[in-house]
Amino acid sequence: MTNPFAISGRFRGFLPVVVDVETGGFNCKTDALLEIAAVLVESHDDGTLTRGETFRYHVKPFAGANMEPASLAVNGIDPDHPLRPAIDERDALQHIFREVRRAIRDAGCTRAILVGHNAAFDLGFVNEAIERSAIKRNPFHPFSCFDTATLCGVAYGQTVLARAVQAAGLPWDESSAHSAAYDAEVTADVFCDIVNRFQPVYEQSSAPKQS
Repeated sequence: MTNPFAISGRFRGFLPVVVDVETGGFNCKTDALLEIAAVLVESHDDGTLTRGETFRYHVKPFAGANMEPASLAVNGIDPDHPLRPAIDERDALQHIFREVRRAIRDAGCTRAILVGHNAAFDLGFVNEAIERSAIKRNPFHPFSCFDTATLCGVAYGQTVLARAVQAAGLPWDESSAHSAAYDAEVTADVFCDIVNRFQPVYEQSSAPKQS
């Protein structure tokens, strides 16, 4: 029997995948993508969600990329550090997209949808990197996303990620913040917590009652 709580039916066939990027600035067209992390979401038989596997890559700045010193000071990234295991944008995206496509198939979904804290920022950088890399098979919806800043405002009355995490009763490590993997993982935790609090009301049969 089909599970009525399967994630394939929870979000109209979309699979939520939490993404966080660390960058050299705020302009997705000109500033470098320096780190990207994607966190899968796992669904259980009762319809609850939990955080799944994390995929994280350091990224080499694309040719001519701008990097603002103020942004690098916040995320603590030294793009030229000799021990930084960075790979090209195209390789990083292809590695992540391969895992996302596998997760889509395993969940019986049709496409992924990006979940992020201020998700338009992350989606903008991902889309620009896709265009620069000439990647044809993008598993994510190109413009729709789930924004946890909005969801946290509704659920907790907080829009700043650190405050929202704490309002949810989850641990927050300030020393780990502004790492793509850490930020994506805590964003996944609050997304799952909010979804688990707001389970949908599934439609009952619309057949008319017999008098």
